[in-house]
Amino acid sequence: MAAPAQSETWISSFLEAQAADLGAARNTLLAYGRDLIDFMEWLSRNGTGFADASREQVESYLIFCEAQGLSKATRARRLSAIRQLFRFAHDEGWRADNPAIRIKGPGANKSLPTSLSLTDVERLLDSARSKGRNHVEKLRNCALVELLYASGMRVSELVELPVAAVRGDPKMILVRGKGDKERMVPISETARTAAKAWMAERDRMEDIARKAGKPASRYLFPGPGAAGHLTRQHFYLLIKDIAVAGGVDPALVTPHTLRHAFATHLLAGGADLRVIQTLLGHADLATTEIYTHVLDEHLKDLVLIHHPLARKRKSD
Repeated sequence: MAAPAQSETWISSFLEAQAADLGAARNTLLAYGRDLIDFMEWLSRNGTGFADASREQVESYLIFCEAQGLSKATRARRLSAIRQLFRFAHDEGWRADNPAIRIKGPGANKSLPTSLSLTDVERLLDSARSKGRNHVEKLRNCALVELLYASGMRVSELVELPVAAVRGDPKMILVRGKGDKERMVPISETARTAAKAWMAERDRMEDIARKAGKPASRYLFPGPGAAGHLTRQHFYLLIKDIAVAGGVDPALVTPHTLRHAFATHLLAGGADLRVIQTLLGHADLATTEIYTHVLDEHLKDLVLIHHPLARKRKSD
């Protein structure tokens, strides 16, 4: 098959295939698109395109990215996107080779995920109950934080949660994760109580809106934007405000650190690693195993701080 003449067509065809064949998530496709557009523009400035790009040019592009100060993780992601594009092009018969296949990536800096102590989480939950300009916002904020910590959902999964998922006060909710994969997640009694209180207020406001001729929202946490639900960016800023109000360092708090806290606290309580893998929606157990290292670090700190010999040496 003849290769498309326009580089933009290479990218759009690749992204369509990723969405159709692999069920890639929207955010993943957006990241691939941004990375490949940057590479396409770099090739264009150097007088070539995807059809003629060589291994040396891919390597030069990665050096260019490093010179721009891009992190190892970003450069590794860009190389991955380039590899997959050329693999797709080879499968389609657009190229006879994959010029990026043998290039060794920079690798990503492996760092332990930041977690929160149980005390910090309790402060956040208490703060969320009183954070808001009015009673409605307080109920919503409480439900948001309670559900996030109780379930370990990704922030995108939380804000996109359909109202039907919690209708009827279920003990488990169906969550649609990356690649449209579904999983069942149990939620605590306190999270169910917070969700019920928010649902009652949300339904009351929906009835008023419906009588005014406005369409009903399918989301548990509606928003005024085009997406129809509360945005990730809005919740990110909100959780920072809740942290400040609760006396928790906002630099330590993001929606993702609550997900990490969920996993770490379960593991510390004796939960099986494979159960945590299922609850988090990890495809690979190796991704979940990072939490064993977080727990190891925590236990090491406890020994160094509280062991009597450690205290004696400090005083010496």
